[in-house]
Amino acid sequence: MSRLLESYAAGSWYSAPDEGRALLDASTGEEVARISSTGLDLAAMVDHARGVGGPAVRALTFHQRAGLLKSLAKHLGSDKDELYALSARTGATLRDSQVDIDGGIGTVFSYASKGARELPNDTIVLDGGTEQLGKTGVFLGQHLYTSRPGVAVQINAFNFPVWGMLEKLAPAFLAGLPTIVKPASDGAYLTEAVVRRIIDSGILPEGSLQLLCGSPEGLLDQLGAQDSVAFTGSAATGATLRQHPSVLHGGVQLGIEADSLNCSILGPDVATDDPEFDLFVKGVVAEMTVKAGQKCTAIRRAIVPSGIADAVVEAISARLATITVGNPTAEGVRMGALASLGQRDEVRKAVQALRGSAEIVFGDPDAVDVVGGDASTGAFISPILLRARAGATEPHDVEAFGPVSTVLTYDSLDEAIALAAKGQGSLAGSLVTHDPEVARTVTIGLAPWHGRILVLDRDDAPESTGHGSPLPVLVHGGPGRAGGGEELGGIRGVLHHMQRSAIQASPDMLTAITGRWTKGSAQLVDDVHPFRKSLAELTIGDTIRSASRTITLDDIGHFAEFTGDTFYAHTDPEAAAANPLFGGIVAHGYLVVSIAAGLFVEPNPGPVLANFGVDDLRFLTPVKAGDTIDVTLTVKQISPRNSADYGEVRWDAVVTNAEGQPVATYDVLTLVAKTLAS
Repeated sequence: MSRLLESYAAGSWYSAPDEGRALLDASTGEEVARISSTGLDLAAMVDHARGVGGPAVRALTFHQRAGLLKSLAKHLGSDKDELYALSARTGATLRDSQVDIDGGIGTVFSYASKGARELPNDTIVLDGGTEQLGKTGVFLGQHLYTSRPGVAVQINAFNFPVWGMLEKLAPAFLAGLPTIVKPASDGAYLTEAVVRRIIDSGILPEGSLQLLCGSPEGLLDQLGAQDSVAFTGSAATGATLRQHPSVLHGGVQLGIEADSLNCSILGPDVATDDPEFDLFVKGVVAEMTVKAGQKCTAIRRAIVPSGIADAVVEAISARLATITVGNPTAEGVRMGALASLGQRDEVRKAVQALRGSAEIVFGDPDAVDVVGGDASTGAFISPILLRARAGATEPHDVEAFGPVSTVLTYDSLDEAIALAAKGQGSLAGSLVTHDPEVARTVTIGLAPWHGRILVLDRDDAPESTGHGSPLPVLVHGGPGRAGGGEELGGIRGVLHHMQRSAIQASPDMLTAITGRWTKGSAQLVDDVHPFRKSLAELTIGDTIRSASRTITLDDIGHFAEFTGDTFYAHTDPEAAAANPLFGGIVAHGYLVVSIAAGLFVEPNPGPVLANFGVDDLRFLTPVKAGDTIDVTLTVKQISPRNSADYGEVRWDAVVTNAEGQPVATYDVLTLVAKTLAS
């Protein structure tokens, strides 16, 4: 008997007392492992996550969490041969395994990078600016995100044992949540191997990751209002989860990413000799055969102009004929097996249902030539292409979760959009066209029904990742039948796990709460210029109020000549006087900012290493020749970098005229050494 998979629960590996259920090699039918969760203390897992994992993760800043994710990604990517070998037993080819394993590791890398670059070195995230709630500015509002003291549960599908786990783990970890992973049984041996590597590495804090191999029955009973469940799987199971009392009445947040009838539309502008024709055909075949079509984003409906349908069917069929089906370890195999014999039975049933309004034009669901395997013991099936008859309904209702796609035809763009919408909501759609008007019309028509839309043509094809590839920087999810959930999307995927709250307080209290200086709160002026202070010495609110300077007509003329910016408002008195906004010669906005820098800068070498940008620059009041300006510069935010001897300082800059009116406002961004040079 093969090894019984273990769960990692409450700090130790747990092996069930029974023999469990056999998990079979998708290609050979041989037993790979056994699985059971009998006797597993689910309440202890949830308590461990909340009491041990959560506090440990939330004690870290976003930058520290991002650093751990980067270390984890490097560790997982160092030796993948064992993982590839296990992946092959799920029916995955080397290309399939790279999509799953390398794609998952790449997603962790992406979140590590975005966390370090786009999140503060803090434990909260501010959402937008302050809102003035009273007349005098002493009562303000500020939205912010905080980490929830709960647990993120992920219930994953069988098709991506690695990526499915890591794409959910990374944003949840950045958000400060511990994770309990429940993989699908088929392929759980691969998920278990990855989790073992993570636990053995000691990179993540104890309790931040636990693994449940086997039935999760009773797990949702342990969850409450601060917890979340991310489910990937069938729409039917998703509907069942929506009815769970913990979701209906207990406040558990449920995100569902379900099967969807994704489509690809070939534009009416495309002829058979256009590059877009080949791109469309290659895209449909790739989505049918990568992971043997077992992708929630795969193209189930190929929607093409009626006049070109015969050519499309012929071209797709010809390309499918070159696909070798078999054991992924056999040379030349381009499509492996389905995940299990049971899954093959489900696909055959779905194909039979589709045949109610479509005919098979390529393949046979009951027979396939297999290389390096046995079609009677392995879960092999031929790629199946169908062509729908007029008025077909089944392609919009039935999903065959395998290498199956149906060609449908249209006579107008409105009809193409209507056909796509009949899927009742999809994760991904694509449009292949080189016509900008077609691209706009179809994209706007598809957008309400799709989470992501690829517009593919000869220009972006060299860099396109394809129709079905979820990207960590873009939203993965979709409306309606697709589940209505939302995963990934860069930092959006992190904030999705956090609680956004509106804080109402005085400026000083908001500064104390947020760690960012708020307009109207205390400004600290002392004898030491803030540019002479190291990061360790700077304090939120440190301020310099500069001397003043009068801007002359000669200053304006010199700046215009020196820079080449001879816009009439700066150089032509008559034209400038006719301008309703200025009424005469005015200083360049950038001249004002440049002179302001000269007023507040401390020129000598010191802890300020560089100015690396200006944010939110606004010119509020024109500055005319003879106007006098000064500037107030205040330390707004201090962000040490964990991997460097310096940090970032954001300064609030306000340039005012002699009447005290703001003429320009902006944030100055500098790099400042953590300590003074000895």
